[in-house]
Amino acid sequence: MNRNEFIRNTGLLGTGLLLRNFSFAKTYGEFPEVRTPLDQRKFHSKAIEDAIVEFKNNVKNKELGWLFENCFPNTLDTTVEFEMKSGKPDTYVITGDIDAMWLRDSTAQVWPYLSFIKKDKDLQQLIAGVINRQTNCILKDPYANAFYKDENKISEWKSDLTTMKPGIHERKWEIDSLCYPIRLAYHYWKISRDTTPFDEEWQQAIKATLKTFKEQQRKQGNGPYTFQRTTAWATDGVPLAGYGYPVKPVGLICSMFRPSDDATIYPFLIPSNFFAVISLKQAAEMIKTMAKNNQLASELLSLAIEVETALQKYAIINHPQYGKIYAYEVNGFGSYNLMDDANLPSLLSLPYLGAIPNTDPIYMNTRKMLLSENNPFFFKGKAGEGIGGPHAGMHMIWPLSIITRGLTSNNVQEINKCIETLRKTHADTGFMHESFHMDDPSKFTRKWFAWANTIFGEFLWKVYQERKIEI
Repeated sequence: MNRNEFIRNTGLLGTGLLLRNFSFAKTYGEFPEVRTPLDQRKFHSKAIEDAIVEFKNNVKNKELGWLFENCFPNTLDTTVEFEMKSGKPDTYVITGDIDAMWLRDSTAQVWPYLSFIKKDKDLQQLIAGVINRQTNCILKDPYANAFYKDENKISEWKSDLTTMKPGIHERKWEIDSLCYPIRLAYHYWKISRDTTPFDEEWQQAIKATLKTFKEQQRKQGNGPYTFQRTTAWATDGVPLAGYGYPVKPVGLICSMFRPSDDATIYPFLIPSNFFAVISLKQAAEMIKTMAKNNQLASELLSLAIEVETALQKYAIINHPQYGKIYAYEVNGFGSYNLMDDANLPSLLSLPYLGAIPNTDPIYMNTRKMLLSENNPFFFKGKAGEGIGGPHAGMHMIWPLSIITRGLTSNNVQEINKCIETLRKTHADTGFMHESFHMDDPSKFTRKWFAWANTIFGEFLWKVYQERKIEI
């Protein structure tokens, strides 16, 4: 009896009990060893290994245990390089199959390990090293999104028309690139109470973040940033001399690229502006508490309030079917783009990022729209359903969106459905991917994408810890 026959014959699909009762394996309990061999792993964390043992010992679905063992430690196994540099921890984190460090991805990749740092001081040092490395990156260029370990390396993008410095891989301006480091720093501080990474250089990086956000409100003209690329891909370049389509200065912050690294259509990217609000408030708290710089804290908080107020005025539209919902992009003139992209920050992910509660009425309306055919990048096929985006093309579902859907849900059956879809679509690899075809998961992009792997592990661990469903 194969897996699909087992599901049909037992009638378990959709009952919310599938993950508790069904422990199908290719050889009824045996799965191939696909995790990086022990002697080739980049970093070892006893706390993470203990979590893997606990999960596998207590989860009845053996395939999920196998996936958790492969995916949850994938960032530590394959992408981190840790060293002490000038007496400070320094951690370089590649995204996977691209040898560069994204400010966004590096935060997202180590984020799921934060809850373990009290049990593992080496892991705490590793994450402190990520904070230090991100600080250096921001001070090098707050408009860049990805960096090399070698600070003298020249970018491989020879066709980019923007101000490139050595050590920068790519210079696509994305609001979230400056939000993610604050998210990591804030929660590291709250959990560990360690203030060591938050020195004068870190404070300068916060000042650079504030300056960049204000520049990209475009109140004093377009600002210093432009980006163009000689390419056949429209989503890889910015029109109108690299400044993008015009906006009306209303208090929101322009982002020329989405977290997918695709160009925005309307520069006021709403999910990223929500992320900026929470990040500015967190930075203000840290600056006020640790640096005792009340003036800077006040400026950070003032900008947060300004953006928050503008969001309430310009980000909400009345949809004929769903009522009040959040747009994905706006321009301040009244134009808006209704969609969502799988990459975080997305509209779907806002509760996960702490920007708004998942019970917010407008978010709930928006969520219904995003998970329907009214979102042009919501795909539903034989293999599953989920959100994609222009980056990987039509009909390609991103596991990130399915994971995000589960992480932001309070519905047991919906959470169960997300896990089951992810379990069935790893294409027998034992890992998550960037995207898979809605009708055939064997057609996927990026076999080594550490963010997707680690956040999938985070999702499984959260469900296991909270016992929302018995897996």
